[in-house]
Amino acid sequence: MADKKPDSPSHEPPRGPILVPVDFSAHSEAALLLASDFADGLGCKLAVLHVVHDPQNMPGYYARMAGKPAAITSFLHGMWPRRTTVAHCAPVGEALAGLHLAGQDFALKRPNALSVAGWRPLWEGCRREIDAPLDRELGAEIAFFEANWPGGLPAGVIHADLFNDNVFFLQDRLSGLIDFYFACNDLLAYDVAICLNAWCFEIDNSFNATKARALLQGYERVRKLGDDEKQALPLLARGAALRFLLTRLYDWVHTPANALVKRKDPQEYLARLRFHRGATSLLDYGL
Repeated sequence: MADKKPDSPSHEPPRGPILVPVDFSAHSEAALLLASDFADGLGCKLAVLHVVHDPQNMPGYYARMAGKPAAITSFLHGMWPRRTTVAHCAPVGEALAGLHLAGQDFALKRPNALSVAGWRPLWEGCRREIDAPLDRELGAEIAFFEANWPGGLPAGVIHADLFNDNVFFLQDRLSGLIDFYFACNDLLAYDVAICLNAWCFEIDNSFNATKARALLQGYERVRKLGDDEKQALPLLARGAALRFLLTRLYDWVHTPANALVKRKDPQEYLARLRFHRGATSLLDYGL
């Protein structure tokens, strides 16, 4: 069921701090550099969250509180929305477009390790643990994208993981974006497609075109999508669903059941993949 269309309040791209987690690895170093460039481009502060995996190896400037390593940093006001509504989607689109524009002149390049070339290894790492019909479906999808992934679309620095738990709202205003761990260089419209998957499906995995229309309209208030980008959106959304299906499936297979990290059900993204594969036109996405 589509949400009631809200009034059209004025939203501005966020100017609060950008929060980036780092764990002193080479991967997080690259994420920190990209987040720093974003903060410079948007004219906002950068907040760094240090993740310490082993308390025995924590840096010397950490203190101990209640027997645990701790550090004091600036506070990002707001909370991430547990239930996404149409009212959230327009400011998310605006903020995403603002990030894309801010990254236009970045000299730093970081390939997307989880783009098409990374999907087959994820699948290969799970094949022994999944049933034959799903194995065939995933193999066919990967082969399709290896042969048909679009080229020549506008590219730049993307967030690549702008889910609702990475966006903070303070009352009704977007107050900040966090977690640039997967930020990289890729197609800008692919980042939009990730958001369509992250923000525009309901709990029963039905697609909410009203949410999609709000998100896309918000994005285009800041940066216009080209006709070629719009035409590619169904394909890119299908690919984004496959990417998160594969990473969730890999984690489901390889993460111990008693691990502290909570595994996410890959079936959710299998349903979304099938929706995108069945989409016949841009009308299915609210355009």
